[in-house]
Amino acid sequence: MRALVTGGAGFLGKAIATRIVEQGGRARSFSRGAHPELEPLGIEPIQGNLNDTQALSHAAKGCDVVFHVAARVGGWGPREEFHRTNVDGTSNVIDGCQRAAVPKLVFTSTPSVAHAGGDIEGADESLPYAPRYEAAYPETKAEAERRVLAANSNTLATVALRPHLVWGPGDNHLMPRLLERARAGRLWLVGREDKLVDATYIDNAVDAHLRAAELVRPGAPCAGRAYFIAQGEPAPASELINGVLVAAGLPPVTRRIPASMAWVAGLFAEGAYRLLRKETEPPLTRFAARQLATAHWYDLSAARRDLGYAPKVTTSEGLARLRLHLESQSTGAEPATP
Repeated sequence: MRALVTGGAGFLGKAIATRIVEQGGRARSFSRGAHPELEPLGIEPIQGNLNDTQALSHAAKGCDVVFHVAARVGGWGPREEFHRTNVDGTSNVIDGCQRAAVPKLVFTSTPSVAHAGGDIEGADESLPYAPRYEAAYPETKAEAERRVLAANSNTLATVALRPHLVWGPGDNHLMPRLLERARAGRLWLVGREDKLVDATYIDNAVDAHLRAAELVRPGAPCAGRAYFIAQGEPAPASELINGVLVAAGLPPVTRRIPASMAWVAGLFAEGAYRLLRKETEPPLTRFAARQLATAHWYDLSAARRDLGYAPKVTTSEGLARLRLHLESQSTGAEPATP
């Protein structure tokens, strides 16, 4: 496999590129930064911007597949910046693939495109896009996903994956924020009721992307379709949160805040940050409050059927690997095999 991975220096993108190299393939990373640390891993770093179609087509030249993982994430920030990266950038990736005659495009989407604000319990891909969004991230990812699926053709086969809450060793987004808040005593469980959530361990997310790249082609069952990806182990949200805290050597969190109060707190925090013209994300947003207070678990039958997706790493095994990774970080030793 010869692959270009946009966002190949990020958590998921780097894991995908590393796995490709480990399996004897060739991987290039397309990122805004230089990232020379990728070269020792056998990944070719290419510096560029998603708004540069010419750079994208040059980077994709000679590749069998493009994994479009790069995105602007978060529940806060100027809408135009989310649109520029997630929508315009995705259109440029599609155009770059077409110009370079790349036959396959695997797009990393998010289940948030279908989150209308309530519980999602055992839903499959027939669940429609949400009619409205409380943040620019899911709104722009939904539009980007639409464009990727609409681009599916006889010359460019496309597929979109919606992995939920990708976590594990190397996570530089979700877990650092969770641990930081826990250490600062600012972590609360949201809602009086513990809703079920199904996340995705990093190795399983990588497996899903590589399976999609292998199977997508014109006329394939997965071509032009989107798929929910997760562990297939829905559990109370507090179990995963506290599992991560315990793996990091921190006490579990038990304090709770009502969902309505968290949403209002997010609303006021957003207003205050706008008034003060702060560019950093508020400690709580309406989008985050809604996500933390609602159930999110999915019917994975379509991914199992069309992609042969089967999560190999269970949540308990993933937490054990995470604990060893965090311990090795604190001691500087190589992590042992769990």
